[in-house]
Amino acid sequence: MAKITKEDALLYHSEGRPGKIQVVPTKAHSTQRDLALAYSPGVADPCLEIEKNKDDAYKYTAKGNLVAVISNGTAVLGLGNLGAVAGKPVMEGKGLLFKIFSDIDVFDIELDTEDIDKFVETVKIIAPTFGGINLEDIKAPECFEIERRLKEELDIPVMHDDQHGTAIISSAGIINAVEIAGKKLENVKLVVSGAGASAMACTNLLISLGLKKKNVVMCDSKGVINEKRKDINEYKKEYITKRKINTLEEAIKGADIFFGLSTKGVLTKEMVKTMAKNPIVFAMANPDPEITYEEAVAAREDIIMATGRSDYPNQVNNVLGFPFIFRGALDVRATTINEEMKKAAVYALAELAKEDVPEEVSNAYNTKRLIYGKHYLIPKPLDPRLITRISPAVAKAAEESGVARKPIKDYEKYKEELEERTGSGNKLIRKIYTQAKINPKKLIFADAENYNVLRAAEICIHEGIANPVLLGRKDKILNLIEDYKLEDLLESAEIIDPYAIEERERRQRYAQFFYEKRYRKGIRFKDANEKMYNRNYFGAMMIENGEADAFVTGYATKYKDVVRPILEVIRCNNEIEHIAGMYIVITNNRPLFFADTTVNKRPDTKTIVETTLTVTRTIKWLGEKPVVAMLSYSNFGSSRTGSPERVREAVKILHREYPDIIVDGEMQANFALNTELRDKHFPFSKLKGKNVNTLIFPNLSSGNISYKMMQEIGGAEVIGPVLCGIKRPIHIVQLGASVREIVNMAAIAVVDAQNPPSNY
Repeated sequence: MAKITKEDALLYHSEGRPGKIQVVPTKAHSTQRDLALAYSPGVADPCLEIEKNKDDAYKYTAKGNLVAVISNGTAVLGLGNLGAVAGKPVMEGKGLLFKIFSDIDVFDIELDTEDIDKFVETVKIIAPTFGGINLEDIKAPECFEIERRLKEELDIPVMHDDQHGTAIISSAGIINAVEIAGKKLENVKLVVSGAGASAMACTNLLISLGLKKKNVVMCDSKGVINEKRKDINEYKKEYITKRKINTLEEAIKGADIFFGLSTKGVLTKEMVKTMAKNPIVFAMANPDPEITYEEAVAAREDIIMATGRSDYPNQVNNVLGFPFIFRGALDVRATTINEEMKKAAVYALAELAKEDVPEEVSNAYNTKRLIYGKHYLIPKPLDPRLITRISPAVAKAAEESGVARKPIKDYEKYKEELEERTGSGNKLIRKIYTQAKINPKKLIFADAENYNVLRAAEICIHEGIANPVLLGRKDKILNLIEDYKLEDLLESAEIIDPYAIEERERRQRYAQFFYEKRYRKGIRFKDANEKMYNRNYFGAMMIENGEADAFVTGYATKYKDVVRPILEVIRCNNEIEHIAGMYIVITNNRPLFFADTTVNKRPDTKTIVETTLTVTRTIKWLGEKPVVAMLSYSNFGSSRTGSPERVREAVKILHREYPDIIVDGEMQANFALNTELRDKHFPFSKLKGKNVNTLIFPNLSSGNISYKMMQEIGGAEVIGPVLCGIKRPIHIVQLGASVREIVNMAAIAVVDAQNPPSNY
């Protein structure tokens, strides 16, 4: 698990606009007419329509895509009863997850009461605002009563995710684990550690799926829930066992499944050894499971193991469920989330794990292939198919069980709409980070005498992205580490001082290498030796000599002064004579790739071709499929001179020599980005019906201006420049880059190092 410091968390939540969510208008609001339509007098007409038919609220307002995330803060994460206001960051975080995974809007609501009647009455009063209610972080046993009453008294979906989200994901894993173990659910013996909301919901759902209640033993912090106990509430009484056992150690003997929803360390290796053949252990306490993965697999070779952690196989993660369950429920205007809908989500998840995993998902987790089995029971959170499998399954179950008020007519079209809802911009960033973490590389930071660079390097350690090498004057680096309390760098990062006496032998070795490479280009050995005191030459030589895997630089040096030493030390990829700079522009709908934005001022036809080749290769190892528009101020031959002609010739070469690349042009930017407009006017284009994600600009000025306008006016997050076409993984951040920008580039550099270049 990535280490997050208190400083990280507080800064993340406080910098810029405080919090994690905001309300954004969805209609035009620039003119007086717009405002008159949005409010008075135009707003009166939809009000009157809704008065006549309340269901028209779904037609004229945001109700149908709006979920309330509601808590009283009595069970905040594993922190306990923090109160309503202290739980607000969690509720905002839940809203963020709803939005990015399923495009559901959220208002988070914190109720300052522990009174069940007041809580229920308040939610009922505000319910007309929402299409659904997600209850969160409410302690047991109150949460059971609150959810039961709200489900009975409201006609919109209500779900307590702490109970049912975990139940749905873990049940999908258990179904597959039982199958792989060669057993049947109706015959297995289950031991549950924990008797809170999650434990109850998980056990109840497994029973509804076929597990026999008589085969369940449940334990709480005081031991087995048995007939001798006089201290158990009405919910725990459902799981009183008649067996003459008192402890978890006694209960676990001969058990097929251990279901942990309790606390760290309650299950020992010795207990695991007493379980039945092919034991199934779901140790889901977070962040520290009931038994560590290492201890469990050391105890039994035949074990099938899952945890709540992302750094081990089979993570039980609620984000696999709630965004997509509510998406399906909202889209059919379900009156509730019932057992049939929950079961449908379970089976959809379980079946998805059995299907061939898309290459992009395997790449994100740095494995050649994810294959259904004991190490892959549950789909991965970054699997883009989740929304198109779970949401339709939930929607169909709602229809078949009679709780859907707006059945879906065409499910294939619905799946297409779901894919369009979830733009892949932020998914790309998550995918890059995930892939970097799986195989971190030795990464040089050239400008380590600066706080932002050191802080970024420390975050890379915490995230598990890279093993940093800090390049710079050692005394200055150590002083900064001490001043800013960046102690983890002392333990996990290597400091190399290019100016130090102890580096003399290495400098001379590098100088000789550099001299032999460039003595016919006016370089004397003395000149070569002096250049090795420059961090960019020194770092590039480390990469060229295989003494590190990747290099990030540029924080303290102008771009052109960084590019020069890199190109003098390291050549371009095979058959390429020109490199290019590419920016990743994260939009609401999808990531866009802009090139060339930093290197070639007035590219000729050959350079434009090479830019396209090297950029498309980079986009592929980032996990995306490039669809390329070659831009100009004209469309398909409407101008016969200047840059349009060069672009047009480049397109001819690409079509002739590289037919696998999806590319066309020349065209203006509006036609490139508007598929409907382009298809209408240029139906012959090779881009017909495709969404362009890669824009190749005719010159440096237009590319540079465009990405900066997207950043400043469009509010897009911009990552780059990513250096494309260089033979080694070297990347340059902008002068004075933020910590986040440096970390983003570090992750990209590591993924680049994981994907060695091949011939074009």
